Amino acid sequence: MLRCIGLMSGTSLDGVDAAWIETDGVQVGAFGPALTLPYDDVLRGDLRGLLDLAPGIERGDAFLLDVERRLTARHVEAVAAIGRAADLIGFHGQTILHQPRRRFTWQIGDAAALAAATGVDVAFDFRSADVAAGGEGAPLVPVYHQALAGALEKPVAVLNIGGVGNVTWIGAHGGLLAFDTGPGNGPLDDWAAKHSNMGFDADGVLSAQGVVDAAVLGRLMAHPYFARPAPKSLDRLDFSRALAASGVEGLSAADGAATLVAFTAASIAAGRLPGPVTRWLVTGGGRHNPTIMAALQARLGVRVEKVEAVGWDGDALEAQCFGFLAARVVAGLPLSFPGTTGVPAAMVGGRIVRGGR
Repeated sequence: MLRCIGLMSGTSLDGVDAAWIETDGVQVGAFGPALTLPYDDVLRGDLRGLLDLAPGIERGDAFLLDVERRLTARHVEAVAAIGRAADLIGFHGQTILHQPRRRFTWQIGDAAALAAATGVDVAFDFRSADVAAGGEGAPLVPVYHQALAGALEKPVAVLNIGGVGNVTWIGAHGGLLAFDTGPGNGPLDDWAAKHSNMGFDADGVLSAQGVVDAAVLGRLMAHPYFARPAPKSLDRLDFSRALAASGVEGLSAADGAATLVAFTAASIAAGRLPGPVTRWLVTGGGRHNPTIMAALQARLGVRVEKVEAVGWDGDALEAQCFGFLAARVVAGLPLSFPGTTGVPAAMVGGRIVRGGR
């Protein structure tokens, strides 16, 4: 077993999640501390700006390099804040562009600088090999969900709602299917930041006051992504044009928020699973939004619960996963599978940079 610290900066752009676990990449021997270090408003704004600039930005661009330096420094702080010795760090970095159909995915973050600052070996670049082999490169968390769900009644669906939503279906006999469902919190966060004094729809207050516009929702659900078979994945901004053309901007702040919540729930319900599930377990920031959770319950029909109902830590789950995946990189075990990313065969991935202590 390795002592691992997993680090995740997700599509919600809110901060660094860090978690300590002991694992061999197959089983988890122990869980340790977990935390989130929020980004300051300037860094978060600059990261959001990079999403718009990424399709045309050069890798040596001064602004990009400066944001990457500050992002990495925050990850160094997260490792220090965990306060436990580690043999290995799993460093996802920040995705700024994800275009698997072009066999391209881009995560920023300086793994060598992180390793030098912490003195700990760092596993990174988890997605590139999968994308180069024709896979979607996402989601990568299903193999960790499967490890955690060993004793649960199946089939079960594990739903992560970050900036993008993704689901893992775990079958009764070990089958795995996973895909991005559609927008998660991303459009709602952007809407709340633009149309209210909040950076996100805290406690669902804004969306709870609104009424869903059925016509706008219908236009959004007509997007061709929903007709594609799984596995499939998204970039955070893949729906930007559809949102701009949907008419949502003509709605009030509350009605727009309510409609975007309905869009998230409808896109999740539209996902094609291999069959019925016993329950949906929800992780990620979206589970803290009561309006989203109520919309999911209304759409999905079976039990919809936060992952805490089965003893998991939904705030730490993705960070734990990258500690788990880091151990799999060291062990030479696959990170992705035909049913999770569409890669032709189970695919190893990731790279290691040595910490030097």
